[in-house]
Amino acid sequence: MTDMKICIYMAMITGLLLSLTSCEKIEKGFLSDSPRYVNGTIVVPRGGIYVASEKINADGSTPPYTFKLLNLRDKNTGAAAPAEFFTKYDVLTFKQGLVFDASKDTTVELLNAKRETVSRTPFEFNEVSGQLVFNRSSSNLPLGNYIFDVEMANVTGKKMFQNFGEISIVDPALQDYFQVTYQAATGSNSSETFFTTSAPQVTCERISGEGARVILKIVDKNGDPFDPSAGEVIRRGDRPTFESHVKFNPVVETDTALICDFEVAPFPLTNFFDGVTDWGYLIYYRIPSRFATVDGYGPGLNVNPVFGFRVLMEGTYIVQVRLPSVTRIATR
Repeated sequence: MTDMKICIYMAMITGLLLSLTSCEKIEKGFLSDSPRYVNGTIVVPRGGIYVASEKINADGSTPPYTFKLLNLRDKNTGAAAPAEFFTKYDVLTFKQGLVFDASKDTTVELLNAKRETVSRTPFEFNEVSGQLVFNRSSSNLPLGNYIFDVEMANVTGKKMFQNFGEISIVDPALQDYFQVTYQAATGSNSSETFFTTSAPQVTCERISGEGARVILKIVDKNGDPFDPSAGEVIRRGDRPTFESHVKFNPVVETDTALICDFEVAPFPLTNFFDGVTDWGYLIYYRIPSRFATVDGYGPGLNVNPVFGFRVLMEGTYIVQVRLPSVTRIATR
């Protein structure tokens, strides 16, 4: 075969290949069959300030992509989700772009100047990330498990994924609304010589989801509360007390407790800094010796509890600081 014929044949074959290739559909991108929330069920404690799911893992799909949440329904019955999911409620929130400054915003008036009431549904769905974000109006949602479908779309097209995600609406557990950050105690005599005593036991009871109040009780080993109004609970030098963390309203002393309305959660909002020392969330008090006896030492020692805690959600709480080796000397 001559070189000319070989060239002709090669040209014909090349043309045929190009023709076949031009008939094939060129894919514009990739849309996975397996996007997912990696960590599974989205657990939402009712009334949380900010509860967010993870973003949807797109499993290598070509960006940009969008998501739509569809057919939110009761997992057990298949009935449409209750109207509360889509009802707007008034939510008190910080104004966009304004930053709270704990050192300056020390009154209710200054706090409210940076807050506003907005009308929002209990959750929002981000169509770019697939993230669900719940706000404090989730306190209105009925308990239960709910499932939903998701439609995902990109340049390739759209796909529907049934039973894609699950939301579990639960009552808040202790760890959702309360955190102990420190607990310790000492005894000391009139010469300020210190002795080791058992650390206090800090516990919390959430008695209501309404309001924003802490009722702080310091009690002896039998649960008998010391009386702040009678001087049984006093400041310890220049160290921070409950009042140091309460910027908006004065602490009220009763015969069994110290009470404050903290206005906004979490409480304390920030560490307490006195210009020299960062005290964190610490609270120091002293029980004068005439009001207490300490196991193993008897009377004559002051009791010096030190503790710290945070309330993570609004509501009304009894925070109890129990001194397990101390007995109150009754004065009432």
